[in-house]
Amino acid sequence: MTNLMIWPILIPLLTGVVLLLAPKRVLFQRALSLIAGVALIVLNIFILLSIHQDGILTLELGGWNPPFGIVLVGDMLAALLITTTSIVSLPILLFSIYTIGKEREQFYFYAFYQFLITGVIGAFLTGDLFNLFVFFEVMLISSYILIVHGGTKIQLRESFKYVLVNVISSAFFVVGVAYLYAVTGTLNIAHLSERINSLDSPAPILTVIAVLFLIVFGLKGALFPLYFWLPASYTAPPFAIAAIFGALLTKVGIYSIFRTYSMIFTHDIGFTHQLLSILAALTMVIGIIGAIAHQDVKKILVYNVIVAVGFVLFGVSTMTEAGFIGAIYYVLHDMVIKGALFLLIGAMVIVAGTSHLKEMGGLIKHHPRLGWMFFTATMALVGVPPLSGFVGKLMLIQGGIEAGQYGIIAVMMVTSLLILYSMIRIFLKGFYGQIKLLKADQYGSSKGLLLPCAFLITVSALMGLGAEALYPFAESAAKTLLNPEIYIDAVLKE
Repeated sequence: MTNLMIWPILIPLLTGVVLLLAPKRVLFQRALSLIAGVALIVLNIFILLSIHQDGILTLELGGWNPPFGIVLVGDMLAALLITTTSIVSLPILLFSIYTIGKEREQFYFYAFYQFLITGVIGAFLTGDLFNLFVFFEVMLISSYILIVHGGTKIQLRESFKYVLVNVISSAFFVVGVAYLYAVTGTLNIAHLSERINSLDSPAPILTVIAVLFLIVFGLKGALFPLYFWLPASYTAPPFAIAAIFGALLTKVGIYSIFRTYSMIFTHDIGFTHQLLSILAALTMVIGIIGAIAHQDVKKILVYNVIVAVGFVLFGVSTMTEAGFIGAIYYVLHDMVIKGALFLLIGAMVIVAGTSHLKEMGGLIKHHPRLGWMFFTATMALVGVPPLSGFVGKLMLIQGGIEAGQYGIIAVMMVTSLLILYSMIRIFLKGFYGQIKLLKADQYGSSKGLLLPCAFLITVSALMGLGAEALYPFAESAAKTLLNPEIYIDAVLKE
């Protein structure tokens, strides 16, 4: 047991509480938020290396032994996700300083940004399903505030749909938790895994509960056909808020499916995981259709968020080591590159004054660095070596081959080509083509906006070039998921 595991939650939580006390002191809020962001990165990297060296870390809150008490569990998957969360959230925070506006800054923006990070990190670290629900709600309540922050008409309109969908999914979550507790008598993830996997003939109700949780997490993660709320909701708020949503929020739903469908609901994989693979393929198809159908750069990118959900969950459905490694690597890559692309698209719209491709053109003449950074990020998204997307897709293909899912591999390959088409269209029409605006007529400046983008693109490049160094971490996370007894022994100390 180590108290180290509580600090990734306490740092953003305490920072948010302090920021609530000084809403008008903008410089103080900026400085404290950035200091907390840097501290969180350093701490999470230390935790990641500690887990790599010493194995799974746990913290039993209040001294109550699991499965009776609350336990925080830092296995390799959780460590990778909290580290990436902190690395992605800092440059997005820096971007928001330049773009969010002083009025929003004075109205608790930074405080609720920190509370959102608290919920995300807490969801990754918790060792039981009830507290997963609690951290989900911390994250969602913060996102409710952020999605309407500023109170524009489109934000208020789309927030109703966003809140309604998430309230319904939270209600289903509670129902699922209640049914699972009634059947198994526990909500601790390690204890659930031990009990369900020890059954000679699991009750059919467990399969029903597994599908119920797939609905709950599918709603939160934007899995087909439950993605309908996402495109409009993620295009309504300012770009800094949309970036943190696109980079992190769906990943919590994906993580929850990853954790439950690898450690708990493995009693009927012929049905549950086959269903997951079919829905993953349909998510890819629907997502890419939306991406190539739209002319609005924000919606093109948002639909590509949906495509990535399909890629990752396909890896989960394979139940192979290669598939799990690919899914883990791809979700880390997607957190980084989606954050970068949302910021780059934001800079484009700020300069051009519009998000419609037909009204853009020739931006590369006055903004060459922005243009070539966008091109690099697009190549990373598609999976061009040596950037980060290549390794994840390669392992996903290997995992799919091992599982015999050749049809879905074909869907993934075609989808990848169409992702290239959807994004290169933005590059060709937005940065090349006929010049729409002279520099003097442009609506804003890219000053200060490119550094956060460059940071995330550099991280993506390092993830690709340093794949050999990162691979053992992803492999360790995959082995823990495929061998739940490692997790069980660390948590229950049997």
